[in-house]
Amino acid sequence: MFGAVEAGGTKFVLAVGHGHDAIVAQTQIPTTTPAETLARAIGWFQQQGAVAALGIASFGPVDLDPASPSWGHVTDTPKAGWSQTNVAARLGDAIGCPVGFDTDVNGAAIGEYLHGAARGCDVAIYVTVGTGIGGGAVIGGHTVKGVRHPEMGHVMLQRHPQDRDFAGACPVHGDCLEGLASGPAIKARWGASLSELPADHVAHDVIADYLAQFCQTLIALYSPQRIIMGGGVMQTSGLLDRVRDKASARAGRYFGVDASTIIMPPGLGTGAGIAGAFALAGRALHGER
Repeated sequence: MFGAVEAGGTKFVLAVGHGHDAIVAQTQIPTTTPAETLARAIGWFQQQGAVAALGIASFGPVDLDPASPSWGHVTDTPKAGWSQTNVAARLGDAIGCPVGFDTDVNGAAIGEYLHGAARGCDVAIYVTVGTGIGGGAVIGGHTVKGVRHPEMGHVMLQRHPQDRDFAGACPVHGDCLEGLASGPAIKARWGASLSELPADHVAHDVIADYLAQFCQTLIALYSPQRIIMGGGVMQTSGLLDRVRDKASARAGRYFGVDASTIIMPPGLGTGAGIAGAFALAGRALHGER
């Protein structure tokens, strides 16, 4: 039995089972304070019985350096009260098992690589577009890490000609991708979510263009065989097809592939993150961090 945690900024999804397709029990709890949230998670796992290892795919930023004394911590996060929280050790010590730890988007990327739309790919990218925008990359079966981890939502873009006046919603970078195309950024300038706006509203073209620019950037940087796009904003009817068409037009044939053929929805739906957490648990059992 393995334990799995998809630790998000609004909720924690908790599961135990033999893998993503053999879940014995699953629940979710709201993300409140670290003390309350982690105590509730520990209590739930303890009620389920012993697990051999625990995998955690967490919101961030987080420390993923195995040699760092703050490995397993949520670091300088904008989530109030969570900065410098040692998530991995608190859960692992209380439950009494080894812990695998990565970002939530890296977890989703590894879940899709192993079981979803990126199976068989050497290079794949998972992107979530919702309250924030983030991305995880898997190359040769391993997620990309570096000084910290990729922050794909904070790339800079060319402004759409019909979106010149909005300053952007990112408190640090202003009009980065997250500052322009996240759910809160959409609502800040048009007063509603993208799915609530009429199909002919200019917002659909603007957001699709920003996401297509981002996909072109990913193709240029990583040459991925799949770009998987999930998250609440991507549930908007017609958005994925708009992004595909615009990315294909922007990229042309220069990169050796029609961009529209590699941009996909998640094969696991909303289950990619928890599938990745189970994979992290399995790797932790064999001493991998």
